Amino acid sequence: MVKLGTVCTGILLFLFAGGCAEKEWNDERLLRFDVVHPAQSRVTATAFESGDRVGIYMRKQEYPWEVSGNFVNNEPIVYENDTWTTGKLIFWEEGVFDVVGYYPYLEEMNNVTDIPFSVALDQSTEGEGEELGGYEASDFLWAGKEGVGMEDGVVRLTFAHRMSRLVVRLVPTEDYEGEIPEDAIVKIHSTVPKATIDLTAGVVTKDPYGAENVIKARKEGERVYTAIVVPQRLDYTVPLLEVVAGGISYIYDMRFVFKSGVQHTVTAYLSKNPEQIKIEIGGDIEGWN
Repeated sequence: MVKLGTVCTGILLFLFAGGCAEKEWNDERLLRFDVVHPAQSRVTATAFESGDRVGIYMRKQEYPWEVSGNFVNNEPIVYENDTWTTGKLIFWEEGVFDVVGYYPYLEEMNNVTDIPFSVALDQSTEGEGEELGGYEASDFLWAGKEGVGMEDGVVRLTFAHRMSRLVVRLVPTEDYEGEIPEDAIVKIHSTVPKATIDLTAGVVTKDPYGAENVIKARKEGERVYTAIVVPQRLDYTVPLLEVVAGGISYIYDMRFVFKSGVQHTVTAYLSKNPEQIKIEIGGDIEGWN
């Protein structure tokens, strides 16, 4: 038996301060979580950092998912000192439960099956303090687990990417003069940045009424750029990729299918003549680091 704190009379689930009677709890009843990124790394390709928050919903299996009537409702769990901790202590009850988790954490939830979400239009911005950078804030992660109970102890949630990722590699052709400048810019055209998310299933759907917009990609390495895109199908040849290098704009037209949870790689060849353009589409990768 471990004395964990004080518990309000009649409330079994959460621990609150003030006006409560002191009581001992069996440590085995304390609900704990373990969170695993798709590649055991953060969206930025490094480990989760102190202060990162994941949202958790949890229901008893015999009840439907609700926005606020579940066993656990949009509870933020925070990564600190190599441990994921809930803001409130949560204790198991008898029964069988389903759990879903998502990242990045959203403060306001009006429902759980039709959540509005948008990828950033400028994904080159860096995070500052608790505010995520444009790329990180766009990369929606989801995890789900069914049929867990007190005997499982720690609930382990392995997350997966639910958006699509585009990797653009810039390659100079033989007639390209000089080196591709370090300040080259890559833009993604003709995609809808708005989506809705069914949190109970981890399904992302392009907003059918959303307008197309332009996404500025993040520079990830030498001549390598990345962007998070809402899963969608471009059935017609459209201006999709633009590279601005040395004051010259290269426009690449193509059809494309952005698949949920898949990384797509495109190689754009730059020549001295922007009219002579070549592009190569590489293999898709299910998930990514």
